[in-house]
Amino acid sequence: MKQPEIWIIPLLILFLPLFVAAQKYKLTSSEVSFFSEAPLENIEAHNDQTTSLFDVTTGEIAFVVPIKGFQFKKSLMQEHFNENYMESDKYPNGTFKGKVSGYDPEKSGKQTAVAEGDLTIHGVTRKVRIEGTLEFQSGKATMNAKFPVKLEDHDIEIPTVVFFNIAEVIEVTVQLEYESQES
Repeated sequence: MKQPEIWIIPLLILFLPLFVAAQKYKLTSSEVSFFSEAPLENIEAHNDQTTSLFDVTTGEIAFVVPIKGFQFKKSLMQEHFNENYMESDKYPNGTFKGKVSGYDPEKSGKQTAVAEGDLTIHGVTRKVRIEGTLEFQSGKATMNAKFPVKLEDHDIEIPTVVFFNIAEVIEVTVQLEYESQES
């Protein structure tokens, strides 16, 4: 019976951390936006200041969106958003921490994936399930999702005087681009 090469074991131990580290992805660009369709006025804002990490091996993902990073076409809307609705000084970030599943990191091209975890907005955390797409290509991963957020679920109050200006359910769009930390 042939003995296994004894030098293979130390090499595996030495290089295994490199393979594991290659599965961690860092964010290289982001766009988180929301859209409120209401009878009197549509409201839209964009934010490119998100920070995030994604572990392809475990599916674990976390991201932080600074609330004051949302940019509006009208400065008065931005001021009201931060001071009256989101209370950005008190609740400076929106966060998501959870797991992405339903994807194959070895497969190129766009695939359907599901993120499940805790979404915290305005200091209120809710369990969510968000369907989207995930694409792997050349050491990069791109995530896209669009999902509704009900304002009352996060204790965001709409004053009756502007009730027809702001939708009760906001459409959130997330576009995240990651790069392997080993790239």
